[in-house]
Amino acid sequence: MNSESPRWFARYVEAVAKRLAGKIPYVITFNEPQCFIGLSCDHTEHAPGIHYPLWDTLLMTHHVLLAHGLAVQALRALSSSSKIGYAPTGSAHYPATDSAEDREAARRAYFAVEDWIYWSVSLWSDPVFLGEYPGELTRKYEAFMPPIGADDMKIISSPLDFLGQNIYNGSPVKKGGPRGYEYARRETGYAFTAAKWPVTPESLYWGPRFLTERYHVPLYITENGLSCADVVSLDGRVHDPARVDFLARYLHCLKQAANDGVDIRGYFQWSLTDNFEWAKGYTDRFGVVYCDFETQRRIIKDSGYWYRDVIQSNGASL
Repeated sequence: MNSESPRWFARYVEAVAKRLAGKIPYVITFNEPQCFIGLSCDHTEHAPGIHYPLWDTLLMTHHVLLAHGLAVQALRALSSSSKIGYAPTGSAHYPATDSAEDREAARRAYFAVEDWIYWSVSLWSDPVFLGEYPGELTRKYEAFMPPIGADDMKIISSPLDFLGQNIYNGSPVKKGGPRGYEYARRETGYAFTAAKWPVTPESLYWGPRFLTERYHVPLYITENGLSCADVVSLDGRVHDPARVDFLARYLHCLKQAANDGVDIRGYFQWSLTDNFEWAKGYTDRFGVVYCDFETQRRIIKDSGYWYRDVIQSNGASL
């Protein structure tokens, strides 16, 4: 990723936007940069599976954020009607108890720069919405930070209409430790998905709440869902009660966040159909529609019919 990469991306966005001018009501510049930089070029879980040095991945991060800002400017110049946003991800930590001390500890943990920096929410959202990198990052990694041009942060923080956040889970946090927080122990036998991700519906209450308090921007949950070990039963249907239960629990928490004043504009379940899931390939099924990967036959799962009713009732059926 060289110094021309951000401008190349902006030119690409501009070319696409010209062809679709007036036809795109909502636009997202990037989805989950934590994954295509952090999981791909640092952890090597995803392609290309090459571990780059810290100064390279921080430079990549800066270029991605610059490309985002330049793309926003290109889109604004072409369309005054499109709503423009950005969709990062990250663990949405939540308080272990309802005490004021644990709530503050969870807030700190949510925006902390962790040892694995690329999963840090503040790394990817502070520059976009606050116009600066988190101080914790620049203090810890000053020697590795890329050169920042005079107008870079202004470009990166080009105004957006919304934040799209992908939230799947988080960790319970309590007051303690040298940083004012520590991760609490999960209960014995805690629930987890087929992908071995913990089931934490509280993250869809506290994540949106903490994000709104920090960034003061309308919010969409652009991804939420789970992988299940789905099979076609003898009756020809796909019964996935775990998915129905998961979505009901998470949506209850999201609804409560909205009732408590969080400006939530929408929710998108991941995903419509089973698909190729990054490094997991075809082994994890996230869809509400079952896909036979050999024949391409589709079967609406029980959760698909349930979710249809939730949509039709605008959540009243919850």
